[in-house]
Amino acid sequence: MTDAPAHDDLPLPDFDHIPLATLPQRLLPLDERQLLLLVAYEGAHGDRLPVMQVLERRLEALRGGAEPAGRVPETMPEVAQGAHVPQVTPATSGPPVNPPSHGDPTNPAQPR
Repeated sequence: MTDAPAHDDLPLPDFDHIPLATLPQRLLPLDERQLLLLVAYEGAHGDRLPVMQVLERRLEALRGGAEPAGRVPETMPEVAQGAHVPQVTPATSGPPVNPPSHGDPTNPAQPR
């Protein structure tokens, strides 16, 4: 494939955020054409070796006679919706950091 598909054209919702541990299970309903879309997308974007290996193993299984099984879920509980954009507020931020009493060692204007 010459062009990578757009994220919205992928057969798995939130493909980028599916944990590696559950990826093989999520690939079971896909056919060879859908897997090739994921391979093209991954190769053009993350190109993560472990993900590519899982995709290639499933492609080999399909080419060896395996059949797609199950259906693609609309949502995946292992992918936290909106969790990859954390909201920092005064209530969720950490305590203030005070420099040591002898000064800030990262300040070049202070003697050491």
